[in-house]
Amino acid sequence: MAAMPKTRLEAFSDGVIAIIITIMVLEIRTPHGADLTALRPLVPVVLCYVLSFVFLGIYWNNHHHLLHAARHINGRIMWANLHLLFWLSLIPFTTRWVGETRGEPWPTALYGVVLLMAACGYTILQTTIVALQGRDSALAATLGSDWKGKLSIASYVAAIGLAFINRWASDALYVFVALLWLVPDRRIERIAKEA
Repeated sequence: MAAMPKTRLEAFSDGVIAIIITIMVLEIRTPHGADLTALRPLVPVVLCYVLSFVFLGIYWNNHHHLLHAARHINGRIMWANLHLLFWLSLIPFTTRWVGETRGEPWPTALYGVVLLMAACGYTILQTTIVALQGRDSALAATLGSDWKGKLSIASYVAAIGLAFINRWASDALYVFVALLWLVPDRRIERIAKEA
């Protein structure tokens, strides 16, 4: 079977992520009061929104570079991409739940489960793209052992457990992973420019 062009997959993914971000901001409810003190109850919701927005931005940015580094796609890559988008689409729900419950254990843990599954989804997509490009491709060499991906998954697993012991430690691990990925991998950017 011939390889497919990647432009439709990129456009579809960009659209889905844009919709997810839009839904997420619409989940922030307007306060009932007319003064600044009415905003105080929204602080946890907005902080969780900011963190989730950063995560979605990171996924969008890295997804963009990953697909640009790929020469072509196939049906397996399309399904792996849908798997990733499914988990990303759950971020607005968990974001609102964590924000509205002020970080209670179960919402905080479920937030971590969704982030963990999105990270696994991205890893599956990345692995599927590398398999099509070839183990000796420039992309495979650039990704190497993917220590950031493995560290992220381990951090999410720890954060899920910590949600029931110390939610601040759990939250700190979520922020840590976001900071870890804030700057995209320059090596993939370079390959994407060459592709």
